[in-house]
Amino acid sequence: GGSSAQVTHPGGPLSAPPPRPSKMYCGLVALSYMGCAVTLLFFNKAALSSYHFPNANVITLAQLCCANALLFVLRKTGTIAFTDDISSIPRDSINGKSGFPTLKMFRRLVPLSAAYMLYMLLSMASVRGVNLPMYTTLRRTTAAFTMGAEYLMAGQTQPRSIMVSVAFMVTGAAIAGLGDFHFDLVGYLYVFANNAATAVYLACIARFGKSSGLNSFGMMWCNGMMTAPALLLGTALTGELESVMAFEHIHQASFQLVLACSCMLAFALNYAIFLNTSLNSALTQTICGNLKDVIVIIAGYVSFGGVRFDPLNFFGIIVGAGGSVMYAYLKLR
Repeated sequence: GGSSAQVTHPGGPLSAPPPRPSKMYCGLVALSYMGCAVTLLFFNKAALSSYHFPNANVITLAQLCCANALLFVLRKTGTIAFTDDISSIPRDSINGKSGFPTLKMFRRLVPLSAAYMLYMLLSMASVRGVNLPMYTTLRRTTAAFTMGAEYLMAGQTQPRSIMVSVAFMVTGAAIAGLGDFHFDLVGYLYVFANNAATAVYLACIARFGKSSGLNSFGMMWCNGMMTAPALLLGTALTGELESVMAFEHIHQASFQLVLACSCMLAFALNYAIFLNTSLNSALTQTICGNLKDVIVIIAGYVSFGGVRFDPLNFFGIIVGAGGSVMYAYLKLR
């Protein structure tokens, strides 16, 4: 974990305020986020496309339950804390003895959890209908959505050069879409809805996360505890939960391994997102996601049945990737 492991005793305060992390540590956090994001995408795609598992929401529910169980055990054993400084949180918002947030804290974080649930559900739904090179190219436009969310929620604007680099990403996605042989309007709409949900979610982390006093683990716990029951009820009412046992590969060891890896990686990715967003900005987090896309695009052309090559589509993908590189250069300059 991060600095959250430096607690003197479960739920107790730190002996000294944590030092500002080094640039190298921030860089490693960004790299670990990229690694988790790439591998999780492949495991989710394998479950939904290779095994044709029909219930994306059930995978999301499994990921949430896995994260909740891990966080509970880690907190109970004193391995992690849900805050880096318990004195910064009002006494009625966290239990001083157990170190777990109270109902008042949960109520305070309802907007964050609602954004998280929407982000999780759309992330799973959007992977299914679009091939991987196009998926990553369309996901790049999240930067534009993030800029809009940051402006609306915090009045934050970006320099003109940053706006130009983001415009390249959006233009690249539009060109690539024109040359996509596998064009699926519903699939595209799911990805754009996912982009909007991601932007709102990242802005919510930046806004509610810092003011709540909770660290990455604390926010993950509150999110998981609020969204899992709602999703359990939703999948039970739609019959998705019941239909899982009728799935032909449910007892297959390889499918179970894919599902288990998906759950563990979702936990690691969520922690990396929180850590990356708290150490860097929400927009930096978004572009970190874009930089991993080069690997996914190359692998996407040969995996999951391959993708038919089209010069216009490929040109659009390259323009979008160029926008990502330009943005990263401007940010790191």
